Amino acid sequence: MRSRFSAFALGLSDYVLETWHPDQRPASLLDDSLTEWVRLEILSSQQQDDAGQVHFRAIFRENNRWNALEEDSSFIRTAGRWLYVDGETAVVSLKPGRNADCPCGSGRKAKRCCC
Repeated sequence: MRSRFSAFALGLSDYVLETWHPDQRPASLLDDSLTEWVRLEILSSQQQDDAGQVHFRAIFRENNRWNALEEDSSFIRTAGRWLYVDGETAVVSLKPGRNADCPCGSGRKAKRCCC
């Protein structure tokens, strides 16, 4: 999951597609060049044999607005490599207050950081 997030953040769509299970893989990815992926939080994970689940939250910024994508993802290990199968997602807008911590994870207050 962390490598896929890094690939999204760096715009490495080839890697994202390579790590997608072939039965579920799209032909291409949507252009998300306006999306700045900032932080990944793994909320939980579990594995049973060659199947795995990851619940994560990815913080991103688009058009100077903060958002969080939360997903329960399914993975399958094939030939020793974990491949993304599918997931249930929800996207919420984040509206940090001036005295709240910045969503980027720096630990600084929003009014003195990215916002």
